[in-house]
Parts: sequence; structure tokens; C-alpha cells
Amino acid sequence: MMPIECRNINYKYPGAQFPVFNNLNCRLGEPGFHALFGQSGVGKSTFARMIAGQLNGFSGEIELREPEKIFYSYNLERLPGWSGVGEHIEKVTPEANRKKIDEIVESFGLSSCINSGFSKLSLGQRNRVNLARYLLQDFDFLIMDESLANVDEAMREQIIFKIKAMFPEKSFLYISHSVAEVSMFCRKILVLRDFSKSPQALSIDGRDNVRGKDVVKKDLEQTMLEIVNAS
Repeated sequence: MMPIECRNINYKYPGAQFPVFNNLNCRLGEPGFHALFGQSGVGKSTFARMIAGQLNGFSGEIELREPEKIFYSYNLERLPGWSGVGEHIEKVTPEANRKKIDEIVESFGLSSCINSGFSKLSLGQRNRVNLARYLLQDFDFLIMDESLANVDEAMREQIIFKIKAMFPEKSFLYISHSVAEVSMFCRKILVLRDFSKSPQALSIDGRDNVRGKDVVKKDLEQTMLEIVNAS
């Protein structure tokens, strides 16, 4: 996948006194597991929706170098409550990708609820099901906006490792409020800042941890410190 270039992005929420983005410039979209991080209110979800083509009304340019399939997954997205999980997943999965269903369902800890209706699931199970159906599509770039909210730490780690192992050539943008999580698992962390700061986005190198790789505590702490200082 070719990088996405964002140039001079300006945007203000309707009726707001101040802009959320003021000449925002950044580059993202390289293959790998990356993060979008920032304090509440800096526009992480707004920016993600712009990239995915779901929000217009901004000035500036978002350039995709070639046609790409960009999907936006978020933690409040819901399936029909009457739909059986397994039935829905199979229905929305392209034929060529159905061989991946069992592997993803098992590694996401969803085997026990595959025959349940979506409305019967816990919030964490719902988020995992929703993310699973996106991973089973034909995509180039998947934005995960708090997609693993309400999922316990051990399961989040298992899922992230699985995604990185199964889709090494795909691009992911992971939005999370956990500085430790984005530091450990992500290759690059794009830190969004308040509109009054220049530049409004800074790129920090993450540890890009994979299963079986040792984490050096002092290196992880250094990355966390860089992200906090950049915010």
C-alpha cells in the first residue's frame, strides 16, 4: 500500500468557536500496525473518518496514491440484534476469505458464542465480532477506533498478535487511550495535538512487539515518555 498524504487539513465542528485541525500535515498508511494517539477532544475519530471518506467539509488535501480499500471500524458499531453471529459472519465474508473464519473466531475467543444472537453478547464480545467481520473483508487499510474496548488485556494482546501475524502486508491504524499499549505493539505512533500547537501531529517510533519477542522495559518506558511529552 502506498502512503496516505494529508496536507494542510483544516476543520471546525459546526458551531464551534475554535478549529479541531489547523494546517494538519502527516503521512500514514505504510504496511504494519500503527497507532493514532492523543488526548480526548483532539479529533482522533474525526480524522479517522476523514481518511475513510466518511466526513467531508474540511479544507486541505488527503491524497491516496492509488485506489485503496479503507475501512473504519469503531467500538459502538452494531450488528442486527436478531442475527446469529456465525451466520452473519459467513454471510458478509467473501467466498475467498471464508477459510480464515475458523482461525479468527478461535483466536478472538468467540467459539463459545458463535451461535448466539448479537444482542445476547457482552460489550467486549460485540466489539470482537465486529472487528472480526472487518478482518474477513478484502481491505488494504483498516482503522480500528477503540475496536478492542471492553476486552481484557490478555485477549487484546492475543488479538493484536494474531492480526499482525495474519496480515503482515496490510496497514492498520489503531486508536487507543492506552499509551503502554500503543508503545508496545505499534510500529509508528501518530500523536495528534491541540490545534494551537505546531506541528499538530508528531510521529513517534513504537516498539512493534510481536509474539515471542522480548520487551526491554527501559526501551518501552522511553517510548511512553516520548509519546506523553509529544501530546
